[in-house]
Amino acid sequence: MHSTIHLPDGHAPEQARRAARAVLLLMNGLRDGASICARQVAGDPIDVWQAEDGQQVLQCQSSGSSGAPKTIQRRPDSWISSFEITRQQFGAGEDTPYAVLGDPGHSLVLFAIMEALHLGADLSILTGLSPRAQLQGMGHDGVQVLYATPAQLRLLLKVHPEPLPEMRLVFSGGGKLDADTASALSTLFPNAELHEFFGASETSFMSIAPVDAPIASVGRAYPGVEIALRDVNGQPVGQGPGELWVKSPYLFEHYVEGDSPETRWNGDFLTVGEMAQLDDDGFLYLLGRKSRMVTVADHNVFPEAVEVEVSKAVSAARCAVVPVPDDARGQVLVAVVEGMASDDKERIIKDRCRNTLGAPSMPRQVLFVDALPMLPAGKPDLKALEQFARGQV
Repeated sequence: MHSTIHLPDGHAPEQARRAARAVLLLMNGLRDGASICARQVAGDPIDVWQAEDGQQVLQCQSSGSSGAPKTIQRRPDSWISSFEITRQQFGAGEDTPYAVLGDPGHSLVLFAIMEALHLGADLSILTGLSPRAQLQGMGHDGVQVLYATPAQLRLLLKVHPEPLPEMRLVFSGGGKLDADTASALSTLFPNAELHEFFGASETSFMSIAPVDAPIASVGRAYPGVEIALRDVNGQPVGQGPGELWVKSPYLFEHYVEGDSPETRWNGDFLTVGEMAQLDDDGFLYLLGRKSRMVTVADHNVFPEAVEVEVSKAVSAARCAVVPVPDDARGQVLVAVVEGMASDDKERIIKDRCRNTLGAPSMPRQVLFVDALPMLPAGKPDLKALEQFARGQV
């Protein structure tokens, strides 16, 4: 590893200094061939140790958006294979400086850090800084590769920044990228290729979008990944809809802590319970997690699809959609949206969801809050939101 690490100065927020300490610990551990564990909890996000059997492993936590976080274990080669894909197919390397915006305990951030170190690229740690300071840091350090979530990218855009022409590659994951954000990013990063990807802690990459992909999709199968859609009995369903199964060299080994009934193996194929469909050109469209699917008036509804439409209706404000019990329909949906309460916004949200997805997908009620409860991974805390919604309806 020949990377130069750009760390925040001594006046940076504690979160930034905590991330800097974690990256230095990670670098030293990797040089010594140590195993790595990343955690989304208070305290140090990175732990290193030498396994008694001499085998190096990587452990990291899932986001825990719908339950307790789970700790997964994988072999280093399962990520190194992807690092080499980024080198060979996207041209990243020691001359393309990287930046990360989030906490090293988050698997997406850990992946980006380790990729930069593997490729010998310089790395800017911008964790915990304001969006304006993050943009200034990227410009000052000549950053060319950025891994970020859509929520992080939207925060950058709210600053109304000047373009950063040196940026070459932007990889967006951890949530669905909307058309307005993608369009605005082309102005902020005029010379960059924007690639949305889809994956999970257990699977790593499943799909990645070329620059001309339909915005509603998450791209085609990532290099080396075989995608299969299956019904509830495990039988192939062609282009679907169906449960998404993948076979690839990037899959995890097992859970160290926690478990999930949605994560299942069938030979070399793995599913995490995501529902999806394919089009004739092989582009993948997500429907939502099977575990989040709810039945409203005998219709199966995916809250994730409703969240996309709610976000579009209120100009990409942060939002979440959760179910609450209903005597007549079994369950109904409640949308929780950040921002000032507005009858007009509520009407626009309901009309859009009903007209786009059908009446069962229309939120029965829209609740406005100053800020959504969030998990350390930067995703809404769905359990807390469901309890909140039940208390308001």
